[in-house]
Amino acid sequence: MAERLRILLLCAHPVQYSAPVFRRMANYPSLDVTVAYCSLQGAERALDPDFGIEVAWDIPLLEGYRWVQLPNHALSRTEQSFFGLVNFSVWRFIRAGKFDAVAIFTGYKPATFWIAALAAKLSHSVLMFGTDAHNLKSQDGRNWKRAVKKFLWPGLFKMANVAIAPSSGTVALMHSLGLADERIAMLPYVVDNERWIAEAKKIDRSAIRRAWNIPEDAPVVLFCAKLKPWKRPQDLLRAFAKADVPGAYLVYAGEGSMRKQLEDEARALGMAQRTRFLGFANQGALPGIYASCDLLVLPSEYDAFGVVVNEAMLCGCGVIVSDRVGAKYDLVREGETGFVFPCGDVNALAALLTKTLGSPELLRKLGEAARKRMETWGPGAYVEAFINAVERAKHLRARRAAN
Repeated sequence: MAERLRILLLCAHPVQYSAPVFRRMANYPSLDVTVAYCSLQGAERALDPDFGIEVAWDIPLLEGYRWVQLPNHALSRTEQSFFGLVNFSVWRFIRAGKFDAVAIFTGYKPATFWIAALAAKLSHSVLMFGTDAHNLKSQDGRNWKRAVKKFLWPGLFKMANVAIAPSSGTVALMHSLGLADERIAMLPYVVDNERWIAEAKKIDRSAIRRAWNIPEDAPVVLFCAKLKPWKRPQDLLRAFAKADVPGAYLVYAGEGSMRKQLEDEARALGMAQRTRFLGFANQGALPGIYASCDLLVLPSEYDAFGVVVNEAMLCGCGVIVSDRVGAKYDLVREGETGFVFPCGDVNALAALLTKTLGSPELLRKLGEAARKRMETWGPGAYVEAFINAVERAKHLRARRAAN
């Protein structure tokens, strides 16, 4: 039996989407995986500033795989700042660990990233890290940041033996920065497919719709995200009102600072009777929400990927996303699993809502194709791609040493 690959996954904190992948990796016979967390934010009940409420995920985040917590000597409360993650012990942990590969998922801004990257290099471990961005634009629209990224990112990502890209959009970005194919690994942005499919099958759609006071045969469009400006929930409300498809309903699942604004605007547009605000929905409730709707719309002005797209498609929903959503590259097949519209173009979105919500047959076909697409986009594909990336990096390094 071949010797197992010793892998360290260095993460900022536990994430509900990552835990199922880590459990899958822990069960692979060819892997010996340790997950090191720089903090336990997310695994413990705490105030979420974007939701504006205390949140504790109702699915296990720390079970089924080996993990450790590294002491954090942070001087800032913002993880994505240099002093937000300062885990000095990661140096000794990596140097003593004799890992075949160290994959860093903290982002490159915190001090911990630089400590870990240097330790991995000096330990001759394969160093893996990347970004989920698919372009050089900054979220706040500042052009100087784009210029800085264009100058610094080629050198930054060439530090990695393998640069991690979660979508084909990110792969294209890495190519534009000068990285060769052999130095890029597409590790797909995934969720726990088996769980979502199994939970969706249990749903009593009629009962949930009765609780929402929505007719069983009504076309229903869903917004599932934080009610924050960059998610642009107002675009969907305005497009829904403009389309004005008879008998259609709009459901918001999420909480945030824009809720009152949206409720007021729904009344002003005459859509209050056909709009439902569910508030924050934990992971356990989401399969029922997706399975009781017909179409998901994600109009964000920035979403590195948008894993709600994965979740909705697994539950049989077609999707409409803005052209700023990373899932458009791999999951949204135009006219087959969904549609893409220009971000901020309410008229274009309204036209797509008229086309989809007005056709039960089209909604059914989109949902079926969406579920089918997800058969090859799941945790299994992620783990196989990860193993291949490590083996390829080791081979490349051996080849360079031989030359």
